[in-house]
Amino acid sequence: MTEIFDIPLRAIDGQTRTLRDHAGKVLLAVNVASRCGFTPQYAGLEALYRRFAPRGFAVLGFPCDQFGHQEPGDNAEIQKFCTVNYGVSFPMFAKVDVNGDTAHPLFRELKRGAPGLLGTEAIKWNFTKFLIGRDGKVLRRYSPTEKPEDLAGDIEKALDAT
Repeated sequence: MTEIFDIPLRAIDGQTRTLRDHAGKVLLAVNVASRCGFTPQYAGLEALYRRFAPRGFAVLGFPCDQFGHQEPGDNAEIQKFCTVNYGVSFPMFAKVDVNGDTAHPLFRELKRGAPGLLGTEAIKWNFTKFLIGRDGKVLRRYSPTEKPEDLAGDIEKALDAT
């Protein structure tokens, strides 16, 4: 299995990064979109980030346009939308694919670490969430319908784990 902390990522500002920047933190990686019925979850994700960041938690947003063309903008437009409409301050990354041959390597690893229903790996829609422990292991996958505020208990447990 690939060490997820070493997978190259492109931040929304174009800088090359890795999750090594967040090593030792509990992470919630989410494929997001600006024109989705679940887009208001940005507010809940930001609330989780602000609540738990002091304890070593980060939300990581990965815009994706693979579901109904619901993320048509470029990275600058996406960043502006998130900041202006939802006050997003958590790390955002450049647009990625999460399924198919062009799926980003991070999402390949996340899906492998936490398959969906009946063992399927495909992500079904925007705002699928993956909780990652401090050690980089995927702890759980959440469907788009699971609201960010409902994840607080699992985040607490992951933060308290040593």
